[in-house]
Order: sequence, then C-alpha cells, then structure tokens
Amino acid sequence: MPKFLARNMFVVLVGVVVLLSAGAEVARAEHEGKLQILLLGDSTTIGSVCRITHREGPHLEDVIRLLLATEKDLPPTNVINQGRDGEFIHGLLTGGRYEREIAKLPGIDYVFVRYGLNDNSKREDFAKNFPQDFRDLIARLRKDFPQVKIFPTTIIPYLTPENDARINGLIKQVAEDEKLPLFDVYTRYQAELAHGQNMLNYRRYSLDRIPEQHREWVKPFVQGGSVVVMDNRLDAHFRDLPGWFADRHPNLAGYHVIGDVTAKFLAKQIRERPKSSK
Repeated sequence: MPKFLARNMFVVLVGVVVLLSAGAEVARAEHEGKLQILLLGDSTTIGSVCRITHREGPHLEDVIRLLLATEKDLPPTNVINQGRDGEFIHGLLTGGRYEREIAKLPGIDYVFVRYGLNDNSKREDFAKNFPQDFRDLIARLRKDFPQVKIFPTTIIPYLTPENDARINGLIKQVAEDEKLPLFDVYTRYQAELAHGQNMLNYRRYSLDRIPEQHREWVKPFVQGGSVVVMDNRLDAHFRDLPGWFADRHPNLAGYHVIGDVTAKFLAKQIRERPKSSK
C-alpha cells in the first residue's frame, strides 16, 4: 500500500476513534453533575394508569425533579421511577428484575423504597417475611451502591386505617433496625384527604358494571374494559354504584402530593449531606 494512503487511513481511523470517544463522553455526561434519585415501589409508585390517560404527565418522577429545580441552591437531579404494578420485595429480588434493571443503574445517590401493599397480600407469613425481605433489599442496595442513602417509605392510605398502620409499623421498625431515616408520606397524604376523601384517587370501574343505558356515551372514557377518569367528572352519574370509589390508586393530583412531600424531604437531606459526598 502506498505510504500516503496508509497515512490517510491512519488519520481517518484516528478521527473515528476521537468521534466515538466524544460520543461516549456525551453519554456519560448525562449522569455527571446530576444527583441520581431512584424510586422503587409498586403500582402506587409507577402510576401506570396515569401514564395511559395522560402520557405527557408530569408523572411522579417529573414532579419531584421539577420541584427540586425550583430550589436554586441544589444541584440538578435525575429521578428514575422503577416502580412496577403488582410488585413486592421478594418478587423483585427473586424474579430477576433487580439484577436486570436495578443493580446496573449508574451511580444512585438516593433511593426511596415504598413497598408493603402487595407484600401484604402475596407474601406468606407477611409479618415475619416482609421485614426480612426489606432488610435483604437494603443489603443489596448497599452492596451495589456503596454511597447510596436509603429511605424506607411508608405506604399511602389504601387499605383500612388498621391495616395501613400495621404495614407502616413494620416499615418503621425496619428503618429503626437499619438506622435509616424513615420517609413518612402517609401523614401528608392522609391530611390532604381532609379536603375531599376521593380527590386523590382515580375512578376505575368495569364497563360491564355500568348501567347498560350509559355504556355508549362513556366509551371515550374506556381503557382496557374499564371506565377510567382521573377526576370527579363522572361522579354525578355513578357515585351511587357499589364500589365506584373503591380504587385507591393515586390520580395525577395524588402524585403531586407525593411528589411535593418527597421533594421537600429530599431537599433537606441534600442540604444536610456532607459536601464531599454530594
């Protein structure tokens, strides 16, 4: 090969390597300079129905990020929502999702862990196994993210007050045993319900339970065989149907409550964190 061709090919190859290296730096820069905040939990964390009816959001992770951005003394943040419908801690750890989707996340600084509702219904010997599952998850997070700050988080008002208190009591005990700050979202959420018992939950009601004469005109509200609305617009017609208000999953307003109390709690934690570890 002529020397000038070899020299030109070398220049081209060097240019390609430089461009690829620059691209890699750009990809890494998406995480540099931003605190990484992870949300772990069930359907009340991910809000999948809200994502169907209002794809543009803002959803829980957006609300937290946007509110933190209003605090001008705080660094920028990236909030990662890894909640999943129906998930419970034992399933997360034994079903492979933790290894696939959580363990390899880049540099998590803070993690909120909010489980308990599905654990209560799915985990055998709940009172004994749920706290141990929680401790096992904390141990995994500490191993995979040595600098992470973990916040065991109470459930929102969902079951009966007695059952909610039973679950939250176990979460509080885990936080105490592991010497971690408890993040109490329950108290603020419950206080907001004083403004309207059903203002923070959406309505999701099987279409075949809607009186037949109404099924045609409610079709614009149907998602997956159920009438779904984020607010009270259909209460005037269906509030007296048995179970119309039974679904207690948060609506968009509910996620703003959760996001607001989370951002306020986290802003304090960030400010109190030693500067060398920020």
